[in-house]
Amino acid sequence: MTIFSRGFRGKHHRDDRLPPGQYLTQGFPVLSAGPTPRIPLDRWEFAIDTETEQVHRWSWDELMALPSETPTVDIHCVTSWSKLDTRWRGVSLDVLFEQVETAAEYALVYSYGGYTTNLPLEDLLDGKAWIAYGYDGDELAPSHGGPARLLVPHLYFWKSAKWVRGIRLLHQDHPGLWESAGYHLYGDPWREQRYADD
Repeated sequence: MTIFSRGFRGKHHRDDRLPPGQYLTQGFPVLSAGPTPRIPLDRWEFAIDTETEQVHRWSWDELMALPSETPTVDIHCVTSWSKLDTRWRGVSLDVLFEQVETAAEYALVYSYGGYTTNLPLEDLLDGKAWIAYGYDGDELAPSHGGPARLLVPHLYFWKSAKWVRGIRLLHQDHPGLWESAGYHLYGDPWREQRYADD
């Protein structure tokens, strides 16, 4: 006779692409810090402001004329859900930074609607981040950050700012909205960096 401890169900299969403390979802939950901005494409723009006050700007048409990529990535929300193999279309930040001269080490990303989040500049370059305007073969829905959002899949998803408007380059790290409210300055899901003390 085999005896099992109460509650034992055998080995639990865990996807090795799932960071600790996360669960898989098939849906795409919508979480926002405020109302959804509606930005007409003829008034949309994206800017990179350097630490020397040089400003590089792109209109929607100029963004659409740049080479695009179609990354398939896993995304991880700080509220513990993860979604695997999400399919996007967008422009790599490497393309946008080709003409930008900077000695800055940090970036403060800002959005239509007033949202901000901070990242080390190195986390936006070398194929790690995109300005995404398409999801799963369609235009990016406003509820998910459309017309365009930042996509930084190796960090918790609050770093992938919805309705992105620009990036300000800084010599010192400056906390964004959630970071000022106690979230972790960096937000690595594999190290469970959810809150400032993690």
